[in-house]
Amino acid sequence: MFSFESETLLVDDREDLIAVLQMRFGNIPGELIERIYQIDDMNTLQRHILAAANALNWDVFIKEFQEGENSFRLLGEDFNPLGDLLEGRG
Repeated sequence: MFSFESETLLVDDREDLIAVLQMRFGNIPGELIERIYQIDDMNTLQRHILAAANALNWDVFIKEFQEGENSFRLLGEDFNPLGDLLEGRG
């Protein structure tokens, strides 16, 4: 893949991540947007997109985001976006 194609895909993934975060959590801090634009690895960006879409809440997403490349699995009820709604059901 040519480098301009790769850069285009990175920009798209960054924008997708920001869009998912805004849809789920509203306004996001400018510092986080800056950090997102510093990510140059597509796998990391795609993992963050999945985390943003599935995190139980903002705090869970931020914790996952701060794990960086050390985190590789999104498991458990922390990644069930409906967890709060379903908590009272048995």
